[in-house]
Amino acid sequence: MKFIVSSSYLLKQLQVLGSVINNSNTLPILDNFLFELKKNELLVSASDLETTMSASLTIDSKSEGSVAVPAKLLLEILKTFPEQPLTFTVEENSTIEISSQSGKYALAYAPGEEFPKSVNLEEPSKTVVPAEVLSTAVSKTIFAAGNDDLRPVMSGVFFQFSPEGLIFVATDAHKLVKYSRTDVKASQVADFIMPRKPLTILKGILATSNEEVTIEYNDSNATFSFDNYILTCRLIDGKYPNYEAVIPKENPNKLMIDRTQFLSSVRRVAIFSNKTTHQIRLKIAGTELNISAEDIDYSNKAEERLTCDYQGDDMQIGFNSRFLLEMLGNLQSDMIMLEMSMPNRAGILTPADGLDEGETVTMLVMPVMLNS
Repeated sequence: MKFIVSSSYLLKQLQVLGSVINNSNTLPILDNFLFELKKNELLVSASDLETTMSASLTIDSKSEGSVAVPAKLLLEILKTFPEQPLTFTVEENSTIEISSQSGKYALAYAPGEEFPKSVNLEEPSKTVVPAEVLSTAVSKTIFAAGNDDLRPVMSGVFFQFSPEGLIFVATDAHKLVKYSRTDVKASQVADFIMPRKPLTILKGILATSNEEVTIEYNDSNATFSFDNYILTCRLIDGKYPNYEAVIPKENPNKLMIDRTQFLSSVRRVAIFSNKTTHQIRLKIAGTELNISAEDIDYSNKAEERLTCDYQGDDMQIGFNSRFLLEMLGNLQSDMIMLEMSMPNRAGILTPADGLDEGETVTMLVMPVMLNS
């Protein structure tokens, strides 16, 4: 078994796949990349049992076969090569030899048969989504997903597909983000919960892709195919909470404000907030928004005044500044709308501009009780 491949081309593909591999694996074979050679095509796979990702590379070869190569060692050596062709030769003594312009390097390999087989989805449903849409949907929602092991359903992003459009939801019970598109549709109704890790990997690659992503899914697994990659992952088992029930429908108090200005003010004032509650107070009256924070233990306090466009009753409401900063930082619009009903009900944050046709983003943040 022998093949020739460009060093930088191989490194670029392996760095993407390397993000699947865990630092500590229960099975030693998972510390390897699986190389499957079929003439001029090399299929490289990485897995952590929950998520498996493979990339197909075009290479120069006439042989066939499969071997598992140590991932860390291979990545380390590839990073040091300038761009050049490398020849990989599988030797009889269980080593794979890499020949470069300046030297030879031998790595021990394991038989390819030992590597866990990728899951084949039986009778999957299928939806095709533009890479840019999926990338935006993931980056707009994933930050709001929880990381509580006791509530695994909330640690992922909820995908809801229907002929009306696509909806992506993430929540950790303190904040919630719902991202929906009506310009991309699915043929039938389906929903599933995607874990955080495969989504983070996808987010990184999709940002630079202009292709369509084919999503195939059944009750237990989902597969994403695009460019030369295929990512298969196990879905989170369980029922997603009824998120529509927590989004308040009647919000008579509406505040419109410049996002960057609001973000900068919250960021400054939050420095003076209590280090455990991160509480900031918004006091709105007429066209004036007063943002304040106080840490009584250290006698630190800050207050800023902004002008805003406000319709509604005068009110005071408290928020965790970290949640507010995450949300404001995740939006790209110039102006944002904050809708509220009462100081003990969730606030709804939406961008007032900068959205594509058929795109909506709704962010919900739970208030914190103010000490009067």
